[in-house]
Amino acid sequence: MRGSSGDEPTTASDPLDRARFPVDEWALIEADYSTADLGITETLFAVGNGYLGMRGNVEEGRETHFHGTFVNGFHETWPIRHAEEAFGFARVGQTIVNVPDNKTMKLYIDDEPMLLSVADLETYERRLDFREGVLHRDVIWRTPAGKRVQVRSSRMVSFTQRHLAIMTIEITMLDDPAPVVVSSQMLNRQDGKDEYHVRAAAMGEGVDPRKAESFESRVLEPQTHWASDRRMILGYRCTNSKMTIAVGADHDIETECEYSDLVHADEDTGKKVYRVDAEPGKPIKITKVVSYHSSRGVPVRELVDRCRRTLDRVREQGVDGQFADQRAWLDAYWARADVVVHDQPAVQQAIRWNLYQIAQAAARAEQSGVPAKGVTGSGYGGHYFWDTEVYLLPFLIYTSPAMARSALRFRYNMLDAARRRAADLAQSGALFPWRTINGEEASAYYAAGTAQYHIDADVSYALCKYVDATGDVDLMQREGVDILVETARMWADLGFWRDGGDGDGQRTFHIHGVTGPDEYTTVVNDNLFTNVMARFNLAQAAVVVRGLAENAPRAYERMVHRLDLDPSEPDEWAAAADAMAIPYDKATGINPQDSHFLDREMWDLKNTPADKRPLLLHYHPLVIYRFQVLKQADVVLALFLQGDHFSLEQKRADFEYYDPITTGDSTLSGVVQSIIAAEVGYRDLALRYFYSSLFVDLADFHGNTSDGVHVASTGGVWTALVYGFGGMRDYNGAITFDPRLPASWPKLEFKITLRGSRVRVEVTADAISFLIEDGAEVRVAVRGEQVTVPPGELVTVPLDGQGPEIVGVPTLQTGERRPDGTLITASVPQPATGRR
Repeated sequence: MRGSSGDEPTTASDPLDRARFPVDEWALIEADYSTADLGITETLFAVGNGYLGMRGNVEEGRETHFHGTFVNGFHETWPIRHAEEAFGFARVGQTIVNVPDNKTMKLYIDDEPMLLSVADLETYERRLDFREGVLHRDVIWRTPAGKRVQVRSSRMVSFTQRHLAIMTIEITMLDDPAPVVVSSQMLNRQDGKDEYHVRAAAMGEGVDPRKAESFESRVLEPQTHWASDRRMILGYRCTNSKMTIAVGADHDIETECEYSDLVHADEDTGKKVYRVDAEPGKPIKITKVVSYHSSRGVPVRELVDRCRRTLDRVREQGVDGQFADQRAWLDAYWARADVVVHDQPAVQQAIRWNLYQIAQAAARAEQSGVPAKGVTGSGYGGHYFWDTEVYLLPFLIYTSPAMARSALRFRYNMLDAARRRAADLAQSGALFPWRTINGEEASAYYAAGTAQYHIDADVSYALCKYVDATGDVDLMQREGVDILVETARMWADLGFWRDGGDGDGQRTFHIHGVTGPDEYTTVVNDNLFTNVMARFNLAQAAVVVRGLAENAPRAYERMVHRLDLDPSEPDEWAAAADAMAIPYDKATGINPQDSHFLDREMWDLKNTPADKRPLLLHYHPLVIYRFQVLKQADVVLALFLQGDHFSLEQKRADFEYYDPITTGDSTLSGVVQSIIAAEVGYRDLALRYFYSSLFVDLADFHGNTSDGVHVASTGGVWTALVYGFGGMRDYNGAITFDPRLPASWPKLEFKITLRGSRVRVEVTADAISFLIEDGAEVRVAVRGEQVTVPPGELVTVPLDGQGPEIVGVPTLQTGERRPDGTLITASVPQPATGRR
């Protein structure tokens, strides 16, 4: 179960301490060191590329909240022990492994270690540069003996070389000579805790279902260790999953000072130690080049060879070239992905931090999914969720379609496992797991996990959006159609037909016993989000299969043979889509979240004590399930994703009903509430929800940033900007705009890529403009008016305002009457008092 805690902002004020974290539109800067929030800053200053990630631990190794280096998809398995067994329960858990750590480069001056927690620092700055893709740190330390030394370091995980990281440390004695020692280390922290055998602060925290599971026995079995004058290599195999990994590191030193060095390696440690007679004004620069290679089963000796090739290539090409390549990669990334809010520097900095995190989570994920925390932490065990398809892929589709394609092909490669999971649940077709690393379901709590069948429709939705935006029919014909067919088969089998109960003779299609995105309401009938998305899935499967038969007969024949498709199946899917039951209540005028949602009493969130939030950490699930209370905006998300099926008036009615009972205990909620609030006219509320998402990690609004970046929320920030304030919609491949620019923003600027053409969109209070930066002509619509944008010509469309405006916020709609005439009331469940 996923959720978060903490207070969210009630205004659009800047929530950061700007004395400590000054505003810089192209970097996150820490101007003062503190041990009070190490877990947070370790996440905020993490570096990664989607394959390899390194938390922002200090080079000295101490102090720390949790040391972490992660390789996407590299995991250990363990048997799930259910208190009560039942057929079809997930059997094997999967947890990302903390791979050998190479960040530590300990520094000693006069044999005194530099420890920032007690150091006398004249200056301190740490900077994560979004254009360079490098984490820098620059300090001047006055040693216990009174000697001043400047220490500069850098850390980079390469976007251009997937398996590469580079770290440097440069020491300069400013006034006095001194003996200097640098001990560069490679440590198996997964099994050895750390070099001091001290438990990480994170390990002592209370039970929280959002955190990763811990292991009771050794995870990484040593397979090889080796060292030479310049290079260290360690290799391991996971005890249960049998995955393999090798890690190699090269070292180089540049200095005019006299030095000596030694090297050591054993099963869990590698060390390269430099001893330098440092002289004032003569820098000592040590460069550490590291390579990680992993596999589901390739022998470690093969991975060692790959590490050697990576390191040899960098030695030939030079380190400076790697940093130049990193800058060039990011120049191209920002050219197609940047979003600019003019005259709002603090907002701009936060936007770019969020967009940079997406690159760090997805750029080189290749052949893997995008974990909920990327590669910045172990939260949620390194699992992949439906977050990727709904919250992250829209950004990738419209800015970096190659990354989106990779993520979709990862789902295709999971199809056989999804077929097995469907069979476990007595269903036809395929059922993608709610949470997984290796393709098998890893959720032990089925009610809020496995029961979220909607993930099939989420994957299909993202696939269709990708093909519409890119024109990549090849992917659809060869692989994508398999996903659509197998998911449509699952829905057709899961649902059932029922004769109309209103005497109109109409038959309707129903889906029972499922859970929607809202994890506070589980195993229900006709969940609106599920039914709306299943309708899309079924209809699109029919359209694509029929189109394939008409336009690509050879591809159609291969697909029919491959999937044993009966020609009547598309007709069945189309009929089910047309007859899908969509809950609606005439008495309240809203779409109930499910067929029995209105039978429950409301939870009075306004009068719920702050120390009882998030609800999932303070109330038994059964208590929560009895109330109308939402962890995240379930129906509101459906209003966004399938908004062309709902009128503006219906969206407003639904939003006003659900907003007061939505806790925001999930970081997936705020961006969607912002988008619909903006559309229906709650302008101030839309901005507040946007800020709550924009700063969710930077200000640790939910109290668990230490577990890693909320990657779905970073994708949602872009969605809120482009879809919410930019007013973009993309139903059935048609791109339309109806902007909702906040009154305090003079201009919003963003880029989208359509069928290979990059379009710059600018929104002001009275106009929206389009310019083709690269590619051919593009056609869009603005508030119903068709607009053609030719290359090289700025096309401006005047706007008459920014849509409707509603003052205030929705209030709890108690007193409404259910269909049976009874009143809906609200309360807060209280524990019993007195004798037990």
